Amino acid sequence: MAISTNGRISLYCFCVNLTVLLVPCLGYLSRTLKYVVEDYWIIMSIVYSVGIQAHLHLVYKRRGYAYKVAWRSGVLGFFFGLGLLIVTLADPSWCIFGCYMSLLSFFHFSEYLTTAIINPKSLSLDSFLLNHSKEYCIAALCSWLEFCTEWYFFSHSKEIRWLSALGLLLCVVGELIRKGAMFTAGTNFNHIIQSHREEGHVLVTHGLYAWCRHPSYIGWFWWSVGTQVVLCNPLCIIVYAVASWRFFRQRVVEEEITLLNFFGEDYVNYQRRVPTGLPFIKGYRLEL
Repeated sequence: MAISTNGRISLYCFCVNLTVLLVPCLGYLSRTLKYVVEDYWIIMSIVYSVGIQAHLHLVYKRRGYAYKVAWRSGVLGFFFGLGLLIVTLADPSWCIFGCYMSLLSFFHFSEYLTTAIINPKSLSLDSFLLNHSKEYCIAALCSWLEFCTEWYFFSHSKEIRWLSALGLLLCVVGELIRKGAMFTAGTNFNHIIQSHREEGHVLVTHGLYAWCRHPSYIGWFWWSVGTQVVLCNPLCIIVYAVASWRFFRQRVVEEEITLLNFFGEDYVNYQRRVPTGLPFIKGYRLEL
């Protein structure tokens, strides 16, 4: 599968901004720069990224949609790189927030890039999932607030390495499951529930879909909870688990109603053979 033009633009801009990782290397040029980098590496990283974004603006400003893709991918690339710098250079109690930043940035960028590869016809700015919902944004803000509050009063609570490592494992596994599901579904995958069956749309029952009906939701669910385990946020671990479960319970029902309309008895038989894969969610059952 070839990557679309806008997919290539997003990958280029993400990687260009990822070169922010080279900022600490400036310290090797002279002793003076070494001291400056050690004390002001965050400021230098931001200034560097602003310069890169200015370059992207000059290159893509006349290309409309391409520029919107470019600056979004660039910002995500910057935060992915900045997160890695925080992990390696910041105070130990802030390292896990850097890890979280990189996980969050990569997730949203990879959603767009994967869609650009598997189903470019459905590609849009919404494929970044940056504007997923108000609830999603509020949940993210709440997790940042909890982290900062607990860090301020109990900084050592943010240095539970084994817990953060468990969260990282959940995020990586969740990401792999979701992207694996997207590649397995191919052009049948769409971020938006479809109300009409498109030409070529088939029922996917192989690969991950042979084990569970909604592997992309399973991946997202565990990734979401994992981000809060990484941050050692006890309140948001519970809130994210409950909120994500409720969201996917409703989402599964809505999607399965459309799939039953599209595929009829074939989907009914598929439901009987394969579970949803999400805890305590059975999905929509057609009463015969």
